[in-house]
Amino acid sequence: MIQNYFKVAFRNFWRHKLFTSINVIGLSIGISAALVIYLLVHYDFTFDKFHKDGDRIYRVVTNFTFAGSPGYNPGVCGPLPWATKSQVTGLQETAPIFRLSQPNVTIPNWNKTSSRFKIQDNVIVADTDYFKLFEYKWLAGSAKSALTAPYQVVLTSDQAEKYFPGVNYEQMLGRTVVYDTLKTTVSGIVQTIKQNTDFTFHDFISFPTAFSNPSLKMQLRLHNWGGVSPSYQLFVKLAPQVKTARIERQLNDIEKKNLRQRPGVTEVFALQPLADIHFNTNYGTFDDGRVADKTTLLELSAIALFLLLLGCINFINLTTAQSAQRAKEIGIRKTLGSDRKQLIFQFLSETFLITLISVIISVAAIPIVLQSFSAFIPQGIHADLILQPSIILFLVLLVIIVSLASGFYPAIVLSGFKPVSAIKNQASEGSGKTRDVLFRKSLIVTQFVIAQFFIMATILVSKQIYYAIHKDMGFKKDAILIVNSPQKNRQERLNQVLLNKFRAIPQVELVSKGGEAPISGNPVSTEGTYKDGKKEIKMENLGVEFGDENYIKVYHIKLLAGRNLIPGDTSKAFLINNTLAKLLGFNNPQEAVGKVISNYNGDRTMQIVGVVSDFNQESIHAAIPPLAILTATDHDYHGTDYNGTFHIALKPQTPNGDEWKTAIASMGKAWKQIYPEDDFEYSFFDENIAQLYANEQHTSTLLGWATGLSVLISCLGLLGLAIYTTNQRTKEIGVRKVLGASVTQIVVLLSTEMAWLIVLAFVIVCPVAWWAMNKWMQNFADKTTISWWIFALSGGGMLLAALFTSGFQTIRAAIANPVKSLRSE
Repeated sequence: MIQNYFKVAFRNFWRHKLFTSINVIGLSIGISAALVIYLLVHYDFTFDKFHKDGDRIYRVVTNFTFAGSPGYNPGVCGPLPWATKSQVTGLQETAPIFRLSQPNVTIPNWNKTSSRFKIQDNVIVADTDYFKLFEYKWLAGSAKSALTAPYQVVLTSDQAEKYFPGVNYEQMLGRTVVYDTLKTTVSGIVQTIKQNTDFTFHDFISFPTAFSNPSLKMQLRLHNWGGVSPSYQLFVKLAPQVKTARIERQLNDIEKKNLRQRPGVTEVFALQPLADIHFNTNYGTFDDGRVADKTTLLELSAIALFLLLLGCINFINLTTAQSAQRAKEIGIRKTLGSDRKQLIFQFLSETFLITLISVIISVAAIPIVLQSFSAFIPQGIHADLILQPSIILFLVLLVIIVSLASGFYPAIVLSGFKPVSAIKNQASEGSGKTRDVLFRKSLIVTQFVIAQFFIMATILVSKQIYYAIHKDMGFKKDAILIVNSPQKNRQERLNQVLLNKFRAIPQVELVSKGGEAPISGNPVSTEGTYKDGKKEIKMENLGVEFGDENYIKVYHIKLLAGRNLIPGDTSKAFLINNTLAKLLGFNNPQEAVGKVISNYNGDRTMQIVGVVSDFNQESIHAAIPPLAILTATDHDYHGTDYNGTFHIALKPQTPNGDEWKTAIASMGKAWKQIYPEDDFEYSFFDENIAQLYANEQHTSTLLGWATGLSVLISCLGLLGLAIYTTNQRTKEIGVRKVLGASVTQIVVLLSTEMAWLIVLAFVIVCPVAWWAMNKWMQNFADKTTISWWIFALSGGGMLLAALFTSGFQTIRAAIANPVKSLRSE
């Protein structure tokens, strides 16, 4: 019996090859999208699910409020972990970690030479509690003693094999590993974690080292309750049945006892669940970890669902439209004894086969699809994942769900024909015809609502990205190179020599030395107070940029009042932006010149010597904050170096010239003379700005693909319906031509109904699209407008695409010989 069902199905597919192809293509596109997005969602939601008691593991994070503005930091202050260990009850484990800033690693006297590994990420300082909290398999050494003494280090197996190739793990114990100038001894080897995890650390230096090494001790600020660094994090494991509120209350009680309260500033410790670390964009994972946005994953899932829905709609429309062609078959089957259940099973089996073929095509296309989207698909996602049991189960469920969603309604409709009417080709007569036609029209409108929504969203996102990249941000973007001197070698004397060498290069127009470039991210935050008689203004989140006298010249930042910085202004004078001048109550920038701002303690005062025009310090997601520009010497501000970045303005190139390449080559030679052991790296400032909108670029690309695919699926379905409709109305077209109707009149007649459906879809989608786009635009402090032409272009474009798709078939039917048309029956 089942064999017969499949035999009939294949015969029907072969008889209606065009409609079968349209159905397979539509479903394949939707299933491919669903499969790729499921791989992405499944990948992200499996991060760190393997840890024992993971539901009781939390990261302690710090939440700030500055004058009503929230701030988030994944780190904690230096003394908190040790106070937590001794004063907080209800915890099983307390594990602090401190991430070193990309040290260079040297393996001395190995293989008769010293091996050097530059810029190693994921090197942390940890204690034995870390390996109690997160379980690793020990290959050499002991978890109990490996990190108990100063200057010990535990390596993961992959890193150990990298440092000591060809040596077994036991023989690695006792070997020396030097991190910049920090000399350590290997005390243990653990198995590298193979599962999806954000804990990709591979070098673990013992925490007692921090108490013995002055440099590490200073970085950790072990006695400073006011400093919070994202590199210094604390993980805890709660005892069973202990509530997070109890732990948070104890942590904040400790903070209140030790931290000086500042007016307008609140600082609160909170517990972030382990499962939230991979998804929370407020805190991030670790310094270079990838954070997955749950909202984005939901949006991707919605796109996949819509594309899958479009494929199902096509199937339903084309199958029910073809019902008359199978009426005799159904009538004969019923006359010979087939009941309705058998017919339903027959039609569902046909749907199942088409869906199965579509799934096979989709699986075969996965490597190509993943390659096409490799720019924003994590490296951990590859075609081999399809063989995982969970993915196979997803595919099986997808086949079942899509088969039922696509085939159930047509099966009910087709199996419901009365035998006598079916044999007489009168199966579609009666009230049911109207209901079926209305249902098909509703599905067509739904298709075009989805397609036009994607078109509108794509146009708006592209418009916003263009606006963000080309907007005047208050500074020059082009022809500027950014070069960072090696962090461990930032010495004022060496940097000054390098600065002079850069300035001597003929193709270089101007060079500034200081801190980060504009829009490089959040500027350094500080606090300040301005007093003028009885008026006192406190600034809790005052941004600070660092640069010399050439900083505003390189970036063409306009000086509105006063003078520029000079070398002697260090710690004495500074520039402010116009936003800060207005915050201080000055309507005219000139009024701010000469005024003095002090910190809260009043032990440091600085004079405003000039006011510059506003310019962005972050992407246009954020508003322009109040800002000060200071000069800085090496390790001048809060013990941190803000004087190791070179901002190099290049002279314009001649047409087809390579002056910039020559300049960069000269800079590389100068670099090697000063820092021979470090690689010369640079970036163009305008490219860095474009990278700030990488997420939006990815969104635009995905929407572009979704738009193209949705329009393709919709037009394929429309083409199928146009073919069916013209075939059904062949005799009518012949009669109209005999009675004098022109080709144009017939084409208009056949196209009008479809055009009205697209117009109806346009009317429905406009308010929905406007609401969704307006909500998305709220993510930007500075944004473009939602212009009327976005909607007009979408509606007009969709109408033209639909007319073009169906036009060939309608014109072909209209110009056909009426004699042949009248003989068709």
